[in-house]
Amino acid sequence: MDFFPLHEKQGLAFRLRPFEEADAPQLAVYANNVEIARNLTNAFPHPYTLENAQNFIAMTLSAQPIHVFGIEVNGQIAGGMGIHPQSDIMCKNAELGYWLAEPFWGRGITSALVKDIIGYGFTHFDITRIYARPFGSNVASQKVLEKVGFVLEARIKDNIYKWDRYEDELIYGIRKNS
Repeated sequence: MDFFPLHEKQGLAFRLRPFEEADAPQLAVYANNVEIARNLTNAFPHPYTLENAQNFIAMTLSAQPIHVFGIEVNGQIAGGMGIHPQSDIMCKNAELGYWLAEPFWGRGITSALVKDIIGYGFTHFDITRIYARPFGSNVASQKVLEKVGFVLEARIKDNIYKWDRYEDELIYGIRKNS
């Protein structure tokens, strides 16, 4: 399943690829980071255990077609990225989600891989829009989305409640023909 190209930048080789069961120990190490968990929904646990990693990988491998991928950096798993097709009245939309291990932040990895998954999403699913919902305080994620062509569609003040604080919910979108 080689859906995605290998990128090389700043001495790093990275790509999206399906998770493997053997990724669980490394996934648990990188995912067990409060700086990552603070910007994700509560479905992403903290602390993040080996059992969490094993269960998550099993879930990704059971989905058909595959829509959640591991971020591989220099041969090891270092994050995850998924495109989640919606249903009912939102059936022409898919939600994008991602996280990257902290040692690799600020190196352009996420921007390159978001471009890859946008192409994958529009090719493999009957959708016309991909959206992402970063927290208002997550400026780095906002910059990633803007860099690859997403447009800020809405800001909903204090719509998110995470760890005893309110956050603005931002909604970014990109259209198939944009």
